[in-house]
Amino acid sequence: MSDIQNQIRIQKLARAHIRTLKPYSSARDEYEGKVGVFLDANENALGSVAEGNFNRYPDPHQRELKVELAKIKGVEPEQIFLGNGSDEAIDLLFRVFCEPKEDHVLLLPPTYGMYQVSADINQVKTVHVPLNEDFTLPVGEIIASIRPGTKMIFICSPNNPTGNSFSLTQIAMILKRTQGLVVVDEAYIDFSDKSSATTLLEEYPNLVVLQTFSKAWGMANLRLGMAYAHPEIIQLINKVKPPYNVNGLTQEKGLEAVRNVAKKEAFVKTLNSSRAVLRSQLEALEPIQVVYPSDANFLLTQLPEASAVYDKLIQEQVIVRNRSKVTLCEDCLRISVGTMEENQSFLQALKQVLGVEEIEEKAL
Repeated sequence: MSDIQNQIRIQKLARAHIRTLKPYSSARDEYEGKVGVFLDANENALGSVAEGNFNRYPDPHQRELKVELAKIKGVEPEQIFLGNGSDEAIDLLFRVFCEPKEDHVLLLPPTYGMYQVSADINQVKTVHVPLNEDFTLPVGEIIASIRPGTKMIFICSPNNPTGNSFSLTQIAMILKRTQGLVVVDEAYIDFSDKSSATTLLEEYPNLVVLQTFSKAWGMANLRLGMAYAHPEIIQLINKVKPPYNVNGLTQEKGLEAVRNVAKKEAFVKTLNSSRAVLRSQLEALEPIQVVYPSDANFLLTQLPEASAVYDKLIQEQVIVRNRSKVTLCEDCLRISVGTMEENQSFLQALKQVLGVEEIEEKAL
């Protein structure tokens, strides 16, 4: 299929009024230069009350950051959307492609809860196709559930809250069988040794890959998420996004991060090592039933009366995530991998709550 055909296909997927929407043109859209006497945006020319140069509007399209990010991700800048966390990209995909009360999306529980929330906010129906009991991808059921009104299929890989990854071969099978978008959320991909779905972008114009700076990059406070897709999809999202959706400080720190990939890789190595040790420590506790394999920076753990254990851990000021009410996750707690000291504190509190004997000391 030619690129022009791909563009037409993507345009047809979008809501009709979005295709003809004239986006807001900001002052920084009309003049992209960095030098000059700037009297066009009604900014405070005297400076900012907070210490720093925050009185001028940031680049609305984060051009410099996209150029640097493209180099390390193996994509083109035109294939990148940057937003206020990946949650913004999720919401904008609904707003661009899903007609409220008409279209629907496929969700694969247990999975990240914001897909359902964004669907509900935008009045878009959801069809649930649960994962298999071993948390693998039910490819046949997913394909059988695709209908003409299926605008998006959300696949979280590595999956939250289960931690396992899905094969790119399976994802490609789904991409081939749907006219809608397949959105692969890779928030935790840096902790996995599996290849990113970005390697499929050139072959599948209906693929969107989400990533984030919140996890491996350690920048959750700054709210910076990425979407990688065909340039036509990115252009449609850019038509709908707020003019200055990523602030200047976040762009500055994002640039600093992508120019220091080695530090992120060091974080990943340490956290993955700690994950392995934490898993072995948990498995050594007799009440623990299952510690599921994980390609993320957390472990899903099944144990008796998990909700009661969760409440008792709260009393010890140790906070994990209770996933017991989530599909297929009965009596499960999700435990983030912390610092060495945090992991030790968690284990000591858990042993006390479970009433088990001391486990062999082992550095985390």
